[in-house]
Amino acid sequence: MLLPIENLPDHVFGVQAIGEVTEVDLKHVLLPGLAALVEKYGEIYYLLLLDTKVENFTAGAWIQDMIAGIKHLTQWEKMAIVTDQKAVERFTDLFSYVTPGEAKGFSIAELNEAIAWVSIKS
Repeated sequence: MLLPIENLPDHVFGVQAIGEVTEVDLKHVLLPGLAALVEKYGEIYYLLLLDTKVENFTAGAWIQDMIAGIKHLTQWEKMAIVTDQKAVERFTDLFSYVTPGEAKGFSIAELNEAIAWVSIKS
């Protein structure tokens, strides 16, 4: 399930992933949130609080995630991934080298730091 994160700056869209994450979650929560940011600001500042294992994302969710990434390829400015899964955190840091914008991994204990980082406009 994806739940929008409240109380973020207007130019930042954040979601918390818990339990199983499906294609429906991405279509009804993630994609509209990203589209609203692009429509209003022309760029994406995104925070993902990953409170579930990546194995809990269904194949359909991964496909929708890929579609979102490609659809908005040039609008990504910053992406903060917050998780205690060290492999995901390291992957996020490496991902920044191959995509437009910046991507950075944070531990769950660093959630406030992640919010501060992703909120600073590039």
